[in-house]
Amino acid sequence: MPKTLDELEAGQAGVVAQVAGEPEIAERLMEMGLIAGTPFKVVKRAPLGDPIEIETRGYHLTIRKGEAAGILIE
Repeated sequence: MPKTLDELEAGQAGVVAQVAGEPEIAERLMEMGLIAGTPFKVVKRAPLGDPIEIETRGYHLTIRKGEAAGILIE
């Protein structure tokens, strides 16, 4: 079973393999630079795990746990 971004803890890194999920959300995430082959690092998570802050392409991006569950990683 593939791993998703929402499974990572702060300090862990990965590479986006695929952005899945609801088409509108997937398209928005891809417009923000999360496309296949993009490296990222989890900067921090909120105390209850939602939202998740990641660093990618030189900027910080905060996404909801549900959105992160649709991002398959390598």
